[in-house]
Amino acid sequence: MNIQHFFDPATFTLSYVVHDGHSGIVIDPVLDYEPRSGRTSWHSAETIARYIQEHELDVPYVIDTHVHADHITALPFFRERFGAKSVTGAGVGKIQATFRDIYNLDPQFAVDGSQFDVLSDAGDQLGFGDLKVEALHTPGHTPAHMAWKIGDAVFVGDTLFMPDYGSARCDFPGGSAADLYDSIMRLYEMPNETRLFMCHDYMPNNRPLAYATTVEEQKRNNIQINQHTTKDAYVAFRKSKDAGLDAPALILPALQVNIRAGTFPEPEANGATYLKLPMNALGGNKNSALPHS
Repeated sequence: MNIQHFFDPATFTLSYVVHDGHSGIVIDPVLDYEPRSGRTSWHSAETIARYIQEHELDVPYVIDTHVHADHITALPFFRERFGAKSVTGAGVGKIQATFRDIYNLDPQFAVDGSQFDVLSDAGDQLGFGDLKVEALHTPGHTPAHMAWKIGDAVFVGDTLFMPDYGSARCDFPGGSAADLYDSIMRLYEMPNETRLFMCHDYMPNNRPLAYATTVEEQKRNNIQINQHTTKDAYVAFRKSKDAGLDAPALILPALQVNIRAGTFPEPEANGATYLKLPMNALGGNKNSALPHS
């Protein structure tokens, strides 16, 4: 199994190609978006595409671990370029229903996940080449959050970060620190040598980029939730921590696109596409020093 990471410094996001030399999948790809101008590009996706083409890979699936709030997904790029089926968790309809109301979308907007090609529930498997992807339901950051297990590697999305940074926030609609604690403890029950691949790295204290760790390292050294952390202590910590966090910079443009599996609203009569910015719909603290901590 080969794992290649790709880092987007604008959103601190890690995307991955996992392959067996013949077939591969893409996990958590990013659409480049400049909020000051409203311009988008496929630069990051093209970088991944060059790797796929250089290795002559078939790409049957492109996966989002969850509906991201900090970047716009590039699922459609891989669907159109490589014929990859878009995949996310089976509970995504809960997220769609919540944000359909926040954005006041058309009542006909489907909240059943049908914008995605494949909806996976816990225990479901996707096969590609000689490898299999197992879906793991890991709610807490969002209720529909999934991690994805391939061999001895788990792509954890926004459950955990590197041990020196901690774990995901739980203050988004439907989030739950108690659920995240349970999800992380299930990961900690895996063999110590299981590799965990992060979706974000914020490089605290200016250390170099890091994106992979092990269950053993997390259990011993995670600064927010180690093997000895009690559920009550973690829930109290997250409640206090999250109360001081600002909303991610791209949450308002990102969510309304990501619940559509990365497609933008239809152009209006003048040919332009518009996104909505609901005013005073989300909370936040301007004094937050770091995103997503």
